[in-house]
Amino acid sequence: MIFRPAVSVGLVALLALGLAAGGCSALGVAAGAGAVGATAAQSEKGFRRSVADTEIRITINDLWLKADEEMFRKVNLQVQEGRVLLTGNVRLPEQRVEAVRLSWQAPGVREVINEIEVNDTSGLSNLARDTWISTKLKSTLLFDQDVSSIDYSIETVNQVIYLMGVAQSQVELDRVIGHAKNISYVRRVVSYVLLLDDPKRHS
Repeated sequence: MIFRPAVSVGLVALLALGLAAGGCSALGVAAGAGAVGATAAQSEKGFRRSVADTEIRITINDLWLKADEEMFRKVNLQVQEGRVLLTGNVRLPEQRVEAVRLSWQAPGVREVINEIEVNDTSGLSNLARDTWISTKLKSTLLFDQDVSSIDYSIETVNQVIYLMGVAQSQVELDRVIGHAKNISYVRRVVSYVLLLDDPKRHS
């Protein structure tokens, strides 16, 4: 009786793939195996990122629902690789600010992009000036090499600047607040920024 060792179907398929891709050479087999391994690793990484994005989405929706049911219904949420996009319409500018503030509280958030529109602008004394203030501060932070500008969201309502996001350090946060206070027409600066190592981000 001739003994024939068992060979898995998966291994045969892998070897065949390598031989076909590499002209039946040993190098081709190795390349084929490496490609399969890399694809598997990428898929696993993508799966973990997808799970993390789902956790962020669930956390933010839960925070919104507890804070303001109307805001929860009116604001749309998309998460991609830790980047959060907010869209929709709310009645009041305060709801727009609150939606962003709560979004930054979810662990794993890297950036919040706020495209929420406000239906009732009657409470805004000078919308054009508020827009100018926000744009001015964003530009200043972008060109400050000591500040990670992508980690901050900026909202201005009636010349009051609301800062939200995650600061790398207290020194960086103080620098950002200083920039905000130096802008013309600003009446007040309110910071909801958390430090990178703040326990609230991991609670």
